[in-house]
Amino acid sequence: MLKLYSYFRSSASYRVRAALHWKELPFEYLPIHLVKDGGKQNSAAYRKVNPMGHVPALDHDGFLLTESMAIIQYLDDIFPGKNLFPSEPRERAEVTRICELINSGIQPLQNLKVIKFLESGFGLSSSDSSRFVAHWLRDGLANLDQVLEKTAGTYCIGGEITAADCFLVPQCFAARRFGVDAEEFPNVNRVNANALKLAAFQRAHPEQQPDFSR
Repeated sequence: MLKLYSYFRSSASYRVRAALHWKELPFEYLPIHLVKDGGKQNSAAYRKVNPMGHVPALDHDGFLLTESMAIIQYLDDIFPGKNLFPSEPRERAEVTRICELINSGIQPLQNLKVIKFLESGFGLSSSDSSRFVAHWLRDGLANLDQVLEKTAGTYCIGGEITAADCFLVPQCFAARRFGVDAEEFPNVNRVNANALKLAAFQRAHPEQQPDFSR
């Protein structure tokens, strides 16, 4: 039995949802709202699940795992078929490179706790903190676009869906919230548009989650 602790707007949760749907794995959705009531991720109960207070977290028959990269790799190992990490070493390395470019180089700068600290710790207005985030999102996506110039076909790595696509699509969604559109980056935009045609990515979309709210 797979249980996913998730928040509809979390791009890291979105990655895992896409992976689960791509691999056609049924799961129970456990919403953790990151804003209401001071953030459910700060509750004592959830901190027992993930001491960092992040989503997503995966419970597989009592085995708890956090961090989207580790979760997707685990799912690939435990549930082979429609694998998201290629077996060929160089292709696998390319997939990991793109995942980490997003995971460590782009996404952390848009985290809610980073934005809150910019505003409470440094006195930035909400518009200024959004400008800060947008600057680094645009910079990161421009660099990602250059990588995709060499690796992408229909998707991030040629013509097959990989974990890289599970990372790219949520990042494009998140960037739009800060006024950065994938259309500014031709390779990113093409891959994102192609992946969004697939049922797995449509089902993983934030607006399709049970805790979605505007």
